[in-house]
Amino acid sequence: MALDEKPRLEEIRDNLRARIAGAERERWFGEVEGLSTSLAAAEDKIAQIEAQQEKKQSPVFLGIPNLSQLTARISEATK
Repeated sequence: MALDEKPRLEEIRDNLRARIAGAERERWFGEVEGLSTSLAAAEDKIAQIEAQQEKKQSPVFLGIPNLSQLTARISEATK
């Protein structure tokens, strides 16, 4: 999923919410159920894009060698 898909998915999500509200007013419960399924899928895709974006922006922990690892490297280098 590309980041450029997010605005379109948000538009779809907002449209689905409005359609669900209309269907609830008209008491079309079958329609509400189908639209709710689509809304859940759209929200899931948006969450995936946000998680992917957050992962790209977060630092990567490379670890810090402990003292025994450092001394082993130093002793090997001096041989």
